[in-house]
Amino acid sequence: MDRLAFNAAAFINEGRVSRQMTMNELSNVSTPGFKRSFEGSLRTVKAEGSGFESRMQPQAFNTDYIKMTPGTMMLTGRDLDIAMNGQAVLGVTAGDGKLAFTRRGDLHINATGVMETGTGALVRGQSGGPITIPPGFRVAINDDGTVYATNPAQAGVAAPVLIDRLMLRDANGTQLERREDGLFQVASKEPGTDIPASTSLLTVTPKTLEGSNVNVMEVMIKLMDQSRSFEQAINVIKQTKDADESGATMMKPT
Repeated sequence: MDRLAFNAAAFINEGRVSRQMTMNELSNVSTPGFKRSFEGSLRTVKAEGSGFESRMQPQAFNTDYIKMTPGTMMLTGRDLDIAMNGQAVLGVTAGDGKLAFTRRGDLHINATGVMETGTGALVRGQSGGPITIPPGFRVAINDDGTVYATNPAQAGVAAPVLIDRLMLRDANGTQLERREDGLFQVASKEPGTDIPASTSLLTVTPKTLEGSNVNVMEVMIKLMDQSRSFEQAINVIKQTKDADESGATMMKPT
């Protein structure tokens, strides 16, 4: 009987990461540029340790590679909103100062004039440095990623000034994984590793945001399946306990 309880408890423990990631995906359904990444399954392994030689237990087997399937495109009309086309990702400076990547395109200019994403990651230019906009200038981003700024205070027709070009990288053929801060990095490489520059022209769609690629119905079904599996494992433990107590009662002297 204890083997049933042992395996049921191991199943609950090993499945906790999958449940947490499912809830994380569900909570990011409306996050611009969010990409699904986590896939989890269980496999059987031999338990180690004294007294466990003949026991097998479930063990979680997880992967966390970014799935670059496109999300829904949403026209916003806002000058600093962009949606990256194809497999393009945007190079940013993460909170730890290292290069990272994102598909999030809700950009804005912070108080110091530096362009950053909605989460505060600094947007990098083609040279690798941050993109800085002169105070009071109006920003426009072309479909090739070039950033122009115009001075509305200039007399007559204001001529746009080239500021920089967004650091765009082609993630096609490069496996990406999620960092703890939600940004992307090259899988199995040191944090900050760059993606080799592509010879093809990478483009963005201005005044548009890409929505999450999470399928709400698929995630809800997965969540219900995980909840039912959790309840079944709890019932196995309870029934094992009841059976043990019944057996102990039968052994008592009358």
